[in-house]
Amino acid sequence: MKEHLELPIFELLSKIAHQHHTEIYVIGGFVRDRMMNRSFKGDIDILVIGSGIDFAQHVSEYLGVKLSVFKNFGTAMLRHEHIEIEFVGARKESYRRDSRKPIVENGTLEDDQKRRDFTVNAMAFSLNKADYGELLDPFNGMQDIQIRTIRTPLNPEETFSDDPLRMMRAIRFAAQLQFKISTETFKAIKSQRERIKIISKERITDELNKIILSKKPSIGFNYLFDTGLLPYIFPLMTQLYGVEIVNGKGHKDNFYHTLEVLDNIAELSDDLWLRWAAILHDIAKPATKRFDKKQGWTFHGHEDRGARMVPKIFAELKLPLNEKMKFVQKLVLLHLRPIVLAQDIVTDSAVRRLLYEAGDDIESLMKLCHADVTTKNEYKKKKYRNNFELVKQKLRDVEERDQIRNWQPPVSGEDIMKAFDIKPGREVGIIKKAIREAILEGDIKNNREEALVFMKKKGEALGLIAHPKRLG
Repeated sequence: MKEHLELPIFELLSKIAHQHHTEIYVIGGFVRDRMMNRSFKGDIDILVIGSGIDFAQHVSEYLGVKLSVFKNFGTAMLRHEHIEIEFVGARKESYRRDSRKPIVENGTLEDDQKRRDFTVNAMAFSLNKADYGELLDPFNGMQDIQIRTIRTPLNPEETFSDDPLRMMRAIRFAAQLQFKISTETFKAIKSQRERIKIISKERITDELNKIILSKKPSIGFNYLFDTGLLPYIFPLMTQLYGVEIVNGKGHKDNFYHTLEVLDNIAELSDDLWLRWAAILHDIAKPATKRFDKKQGWTFHGHEDRGARMVPKIFAELKLPLNEKMKFVQKLVLLHLRPIVLAQDIVTDSAVRRLLYEAGDDIESLMKLCHADVTTKNEYKKKKYRNNFELVKQKLRDVEERDQIRNWQPPVSGEDIMKAFDIKPGREVGIIKKAIREAILEGDIKNNREEALVFMKKKGEALGLIAHPKRLG
């Protein structure tokens, strides 16, 4: 297995360990990824039999690099040639029922491998002279890689009861690696799901974001739903599930539709927040669902209500309440607009309005709308997507001509007050809005000259008198 230790740092660590009579191993994600032929992520975990911090200090002195020590966790970390190396002493752990903080004691390699979350993460390479490069795999992690399965080294019931975050991690690894979760492990998550309540929202959301960023996020969300974890971590999303039928008319299952949109977006973009927009684009459908005898099922206003729900959802999940949240909110609000354009005759004024409201996020919005076409009818799917291409071309043409994206009014409120010699008030707002509407409707061009002429007429209609010298 020496071929897996081609990085020069391993020989160096082995040499330092030999000098200090210390037993060390590479363990965890690096080993798993090497055995799966996955690319190196840039970080390595070194397991030390004894004090991880003491050995890390020897390494930092030898390399002449800064060492970060985390005494509370018994770990230390340094960077060398763009590689992040974390050192930890071998441990054995026991847990109390009411806490996920373990009682930690020094342990052997076997003790440490037992406490690892999954068999695929419990494998180690020896860095010791006697057996350098040997793979130590006591729980058949290699076999689980071959059969693409997530399984715990020990009893999964105890594993998840001791540390409930591992339930999220099991699902995250299943999504990232596109593995299945073993039957016993799945059953244990289902039976221990309530324990997730003792985990902080921040740590849950960190795992949730990793699921969302996986190549096919629906794998993770299906597991979250099927194990019963989703109602504890994101109950609003579970409300999308199900089909109601009245008078023989049903609507689509918005939960599985959302997952399909999310997978579609994942094929188009790695942007976490665009993926969150996909998750939340129909989040208000349960709250706006109505049955009409003529129309059947309707969800009128779900885009507006959904946009208003976004800040509260972000706050509850401890997601950032900044421009990222505003981006998601904007896309949820506007996600139907290009679809309506694609169905109808595309007018310049409708395109200008969409450009004005979407601004720099227009490309992201178009990706979301493209992903939102999930019909099984291939003719309809092709028709909608061809129409989206026409809308995109129209957006390019109108923007090139009218320059509406991130539009700034050619006449400011100050210009209006100066021209009519008035103070801030209702009239200024009316005139500004009228100028904007005239430009968006195409009644006047997006330039200062035409806007000033229009401003004068609008002001006079309101009984204001323009001062000719102040209209320039």
